[in-house]
Amino acid sequence: MPKSRTQSAAVPQTPRLALSIPEFCEAHGISEGFFYKLKKQGEGPREMKVGARTLITLESAAEWRRKRENAKRACHDR
Repeated sequence: MPKSRTQSAAVPQTPRLALSIPEFCEAHGISEGFFYKLKKQGEGPREMKVGARTLITLESAAEWRRKRENAKRACHDR
């Protein structure tokens, strides 16, 4: 018996490469208000515009976390 369209092999899901600001905030456990405070202070992650959307790449999010870790480490080393 031939397979129906719903029984055909699963198509691999495309990996996420960027997060919206709400997704970034949720993933990092911060509020959007705090995100915008960091952004205003020049301490937010790098962003990119795609049409009307503002996205944060996974690489940029990782870089932001490393900078935050290094800043905290530098404060403790004093």
